[in-house]
Amino acid sequence: MSTRIAFLHTGAVVIAPVTEQARAALPDATFVNYLDDRIVADLGDPARSASVPGRVRDLVHAAKSGGADVVMLTCSSISRLAAPAAAEIGIPVLRIDEAMADAAVAAGSHIAVVATLPTTLEPTVGLLRERAALARRDPSIAAEVVDGAFAAVSSGDRPTHDRLVAAAIERLAETADVVVLAQASMASAASAARVGVPVLSSIAPGIERLRGWVEGDVR
Repeated sequence: MSTRIAFLHTGAVVIAPVTEQARAALPDATFVNYLDDRIVADLGDPARSASVPGRVRDLVHAAKSGGADVVMLTCSSISRLAAPAAAEIGIPVLRIDEAMADAAVAAGSHIAVVATLPTTLEPTVGLLRERAALARRDPSIAAEVVDGAFAAVSSGDRPTHDRLVAAAIERLAETADVVVLAQASMASAASAARVGVPVLSSIAPGIERLRGWVEGDVR
């Protein structure tokens, strides 16, 4: 029986690239996608933010009921909910951005983080500090939310989003050893940036770590 992997998304835009890379890395696995595309917006709404942990827990429970062997959260905004959901539901819940954070910590002592939403910036910085502590490192972290980029991509204007994000990457890279993109949906902007340091996104390293988990190399 093939390994059944559930992805939990907060935005439809990442479903195709995540699934495509996962199928290439794990051709014998079965994949199922769960989507709640209001989570990011609701995290910024004081009247609804408290509902998010329960909603994530319910989706992980649904994945388990559907036969999932492992769940991967694909959004940095909810990465902190992985461990409590796993403990409560009883199946592994991985974070797609954890491998990216480990790579950033290993890359140098000055890390820059770029986001288009405040709700993803804070958890990404928190994850970097968590992984740095585990590695016994204490990097400086500069963080920036790119004004106007999220509104542009939400309206379908991907070129404007990429231009704004690429400009922020180039500016922050001048004083950084590595640049971290807080959202997987920002990856298209990385190719437009001209920098001399690594620019890391979550999907490729996250899927590689998932492959290691499935094959028993990572636990």
